[in-house]
Amino acid sequence: MSDDLRNVIIIGSGPAGYTAGLYSARAMLDPLMFAGYMSGGQLMLTSDVENFPGYPQGIGGPEMMMQLREQAERFGLEVEDKNVERVDLKERPFKVWVEGQEFRAETLIICTGAEAIWLGAEGEEEQKGRGISTCATCDGAFFRDEEIIVIGGGDSAMEEATFLTRFASKVTIIHRRDVFKASKVMYDRAASHPKIEIKTFRSVKKWLSDEKGLTGALLEDPRDGSIEQIECSGAFIAIGHKPITSFLEDQIETDESGYIIHKHNTMTSVEGVFAAGDVVDTRYRQAITAAGMGCQASIDAERWLEDQE
Repeated sequence: MSDDLRNVIIIGSGPAGYTAGLYSARAMLDPLMFAGYMSGGQLMLTSDVENFPGYPQGIGGPEMMMQLREQAERFGLEVEDKNVERVDLKERPFKVWVEGQEFRAETLIICTGAEAIWLGAEGEEEQKGRGISTCATCDGAFFRDEEIIVIGGGDSAMEEATFLTRFASKVTIIHRRDVFKASKVMYDRAASHPKIEIKTFRSVKKWLSDEKGLTGALLEDPRDGSIEQIECSGAFIAIGHKPITSFLEDQIETDESGYIIHKHNTMTSVEGVFAAGDVVDTRYRQAITAAGMGCQASIDAERWLEDQE
């Protein structure tokens, strides 16, 4: 067991985690962060970030995460690039296990985020961030006057496709069935848009690319296995996200999809445990909103600690 008892342990990194770390460190709370083996969150897969205030020329996602981390560490945030295996939230101090070692903290801030669900089609890994994205708001503007595709059949897919018509010359929605989970109003809005075409009974079998990036996809009809090729320079996968909360083992109240529920400001159903970023947020999922919530969670944790004293 680690000898020291921390005021704050932050689980997860990304904009929410690093901002929580920055505020906690400046408040002299001696925070410890377990950033995970893949520290930095989803922005590590984003080549260019143009919608975060303060970067008029834009910035690469990995570069931004390194800057956020460096800023927080300058004020005293201690970061370990390790995954949390499990936690015990039954009593304070809370217990956190990392690579078999036990750590203890008066408060926890959970910033583990949510991961987009990917298709897993051939060639996908190589083209992530090079034409294939899971966030239209983040990356849509890079495809002005180009043909792009959206994969999915729910409200998110319809919303992303409609949003992308602001930039693209044509948007094709690809769906593996002819029945849509999307609400009628969202479906009708997309289906009636002059820039949107909907292809049903299609799934992506393989992504096509050249040295510059994505060029298209091979689509398979699940009914007879027939293949057709579609050209596109951008593709947006909108088949859902899953929050990274399995390590909590149902000790914190979540919704039916596993997203943590806030009970009072950023506090969870467990007193002294706070959550911020995409592990909570099912609506906005932006770097700036995650960072703002990380700030809130840190301030909430600081004030809660003061109240305990």
